[in-house]
Amino acid sequence: MLDSEQCPDCKRIGAVLSRVGDRWSVLVVVSLAEHGTLRFNELKRTLGISQRMLSLTLKEMERDGLVSRTYHPTIPPKVEYTLTALGQSFRQPVTALSRWAIENLGRIDDARTAYDASAAQ
Repeated sequence: MLDSEQCPDCKRIGAVLSRVGDRWSVLVVVSLAEHGTLRFNELKRTLGISQRMLSLTLKEMERDGLVSRTYHPTIPPKVEYTLTALGQSFRQPVTALSRWAIENLGRIDDARTAYDASAAQ
């Protein structure tokens, strides 16, 4: 294992990867990349995510500079999210990961079934 002298940025890299690699952040990027600007409730419905988890995810993504939040003081209030330039730059790796997942769903299902059958014995 590398210590901080061998890899001084490993902790920072790990922190970034934990944010951009979590399930909800990836799905938010995919949704915003596909649809452009979305309102909070549109994202919530599209992703099937709880309000609390979406709120936490979007706040962290905004903090990391991946999404921008626009508040419209209407009744009821309207909040929209869109990918920033940094978020747009994350589209390609997320698209590649998503494509890989879709292409390999059947193989993963087969592997899980085989593993579960052998573990049950």
